Amino acid sequence: MDEKNYNFTSIHIPEVVSDDGSSDAKLSAPRLSATPDLITDLRLRGPPVSLIDEKNIHTSGLIKPFGKPTLTIFSSFAKQLRIVFSDQRSKKILWLSIFNVFCTIFLLARCQSSNSMALSAYTYLTIFDFMVLLTCLLSIWIEQQTPTCTHTFGYERLEVLSVFSCTILAQLGALFIIKESFERVLFRPEIHAGQFLVAGSVAFVWHLIVTFCTNSSAWGHVISASSSSCLQEHVADLSQSLCHLIPGLSRFLLPRVNPMVLIAFSGGIALLITHFLVEIDFVLADPMAAVCIAFMTWGTMFPMSVYSGKILLQTIPPHIVGQLDKCLREASTLDGVLEFRNEHFWTLTLGVMAGSLHVRIRRDANEQLVLAHIVDRLSNLVKELTVQVFKDDWTRSHATFQLLSDTARLTGGDKTSRESHKSHSNYSSYLDNPPSSNVKNVKDDIFIKINGN
Repeated sequence: MDEKNYNFTSIHIPEVVSDDGSSDAKLSAPRLSATPDLITDLRLRGPPVSLIDEKNIHTSGLIKPFGKPTLTIFSSFAKQLRIVFSDQRSKKILWLSIFNVFCTIFLLARCQSSNSMALSAYTYLTIFDFMVLLTCLLSIWIEQQTPTCTHTFGYERLEVLSVFSCTILAQLGALFIIKESFERVLFRPEIHAGQFLVAGSVAFVWHLIVTFCTNSSAWGHVISASSSSCLQEHVADLSQSLCHLIPGLSRFLLPRVNPMVLIAFSGGIALLITHFLVEIDFVLADPMAAVCIAFMTWGTMFPMSVYSGKILLQTIPPHIVGQLDKCLREASTLDGVLEFRNEHFWTLTLGVMAGSLHVRIRRDANEQLVLAHIVDRLSNLVKELTVQVFKDDWTRSHATFQLLSDTARLTGGDKTSRESHKSHSNYSSYLDNPPSSNVKNVKDDIFIKINGN
């Protein structure tokens, strides 16, 4: 092979200024200053490399320039925060979170100075409020995301996981309060009741502000869809009796009171009673009130954790099972539908169900028409529905071939066997090019040939 001399220029690394004003160096490919037949002598697999400019790099082969470096974890987190706080709602939630932190620090300092377990149990509500605000920010971030290849249904289940985590942490905090309160019964420290009214009023007002100002769709759905707590059921009985006397209160007390508002009023009343009992040197009232607040908190959070936990386990709500069976029975009676296979339905996220099923239809049925009817019947219950329609492949029915072989053995004899083999060949030709007549007539014709009639 003849040697050729080629002249290459040095590698130039231009300065690239990004959108945020920071500069970084991007490695560009070496510029070639050789003869036109240089590219063909390089023996590349891909097509020839086009001209390379200092600003724009154009390649058409398998050899590509280095891609843009991926962001670090901190940079990705900062980018997502900028996306979230571009929404006006997130700014209000951010200010509420900042005030909630200061309020929690103030209440914890009061709990330390008063040495009260009842006030500590009531202060845990503000910690729960902070987790609720974080869930609201997560909901805003989820709304701005789109489904990806790895998360085909999006990130909506993170919202359910956040609600479940908040309720479980609140119940764990209640169990910790109960354990500490039983220790206070055995070892009774000195309690200063002068901090109760101020700290309790701050915790009560702030909890109501967070409850009514967040307007979280996730928490609103969980509160309305979950079963009633024991505290709600007892208050509902009292509310019905009270509404008979004052009908105007039915708007606020029926059908059931918001559990977050109920726990705020109940804990505040328990804290107020504890204040007066401690003033008369009944120190045992403080751990008793703490246990009552902890039990009310645990009873309020337990139904919500059960509801969100069932969603994470991909179950179906009990009130949906009957409606879903009815829709499937109605869809199975549609013209052309033979059977349903591999039915699988589950709760995807809060108030959204997903499902998939296979539908076997007749060969002469219209696939698109059957698919449209099935989706129309099930779309009211199942929002994310995947339906796979396939036609009945009777040509490969194992039962048909088994019937032919059994009939051939019953007839017996070489002549009959040859005729059976010939009939089987004729049957295969029928399957490859089926006549326009009915399938039943084809089978009858084959049976006649096999029996020798």
